[in-house]
Amino acid sequence: MDQLHYNEMLSNLTLLTQTAGIREKRFYLFGHCNATEALADILLDQKCTVSGILDNNPAKYDTRYRGIPVKEPETVLSERTEDILICTVARAYAAMADQLKRLGYEGGLYKLVDYNSYAEYSLSEETRLRMSVRVERGMELLESLSGKYPGCFRFLCPFSALGDIYYMMSYLPYFMNKRGIKKCVIGVIGAACAQTVGLFGGYPVEVFSQKDMDETIQAALYTQDRHTFIPHQDRPYVVNLHRALYVKRIPLEKIYCCGVFGLPADTRPVSPVWFQAYPELERIRPGKSVILAPYAKSVTALCPEIWKRITEYYLEKGYTCFTNVACGELPLPDTQPVSPRIAEVRSVVERAGTFVGLRSGLCDVLRTACGKKTALYPDYYYSDTRWKAVDMYRLEDWDNIVVKDDFTWEKK
Repeated sequence: MDQLHYNEMLSNLTLLTQTAGIREKRFYLFGHCNATEALADILLDQKCTVSGILDNNPAKYDTRYRGIPVKEPETVLSERTEDILICTVARAYAAMADQLKRLGYEGGLYKLVDYNSYAEYSLSEETRLRMSVRVERGMELLESLSGKYPGCFRFLCPFSALGDIYYMMSYLPYFMNKRGIKKCVIGVIGAACAQTVGLFGGYPVEVFSQKDMDETIQAALYTQDRHTFIPHQDRPYVVNLHRALYVKRIPLEKIYCCGVFGLPADTRPVSPVWFQAYPELERIRPGKSVILAPYAKSVTALCPEIWKRITEYYLEKGYTCFTNVACGELPLPDTQPVSPRIAEVRSVVERAGTFVGLRSGLCDVLRTACGKKTALYPDYYYSDTRWKAVDMYRLEDWDNIVVKDDFTWEKK
């Protein structure tokens, strides 16, 4: 969960819990994801009671997070509405609210993070007016983008996710050739995503805030702009693509290749070429260092004890341990911080010789790096499918390790 959405969640939760009697209610959280776990952490730290995490994936029903059971949404029907509060920080708010209403739940669903400001499925006059204002602002942003990059086709990447940007750039040249697109500008959210685009060459990049990106995409969809494409696998950008995962396991990279861009399955991804050397490489002992990467925006975090055991393992073997940190993140205990830019991180890992990281977009950036590379996968299901994270994100030529309750690093 990125810092912007985390701060929004915290602010909205603070406002909600200031209401008299709210803290005495039992909380249910709808949608099991890493953002939900972050919300659960806050509520538990504030001594609130979290009775369950609601989810539509039956495969999750025997699991727990910090003792909180994952349950089917129908669970709340056995509760008195006035005794509970249901909150969500997941993206599918509209579908969740509709599901609860259809089940017969008479209480409300509190949305603490507004990921897609245009994804409102209401015909109320208030909503229509609000959406019209957003479309107008979005059309102004589209016109501004067109004026700044005349004659350029527009690719708008809706979320700040390094892995999605990497997949997109890996197949973008083929798509442009298929469509006869000569020039383009790529819109992204945040500097890290812009740097990931830069790994693949000199594409013009425009950095948006999340709000501006949402409004620009809303305008593009509303006007059916033929000079704009949203290269992302999620709804509403690619209709029903996600449904294929209910039937067949399709790695996310192939979803981008075949589903988003419509390319043959045997299309070879383009490799990044624009890397740079980290200016402080002398800090890192060649071949006797390990770079640890415990942080990710959209992946469930691993418990600190696991990283403690991994760090101890390498220290006992005489390695120097570093933690890759950014944006105020803290290094793991007994490790040194290192903060390379996206284009520099490969040089850091190759000099160190060993990388161990939570499976995230950073691992995609390091796909072509030389050295011993290990990706750690929390034992969770991808979205509401029956496929585990390792099924969707497995990396070739890496050690891919699923971290279960009985995980022991020393055996690896």
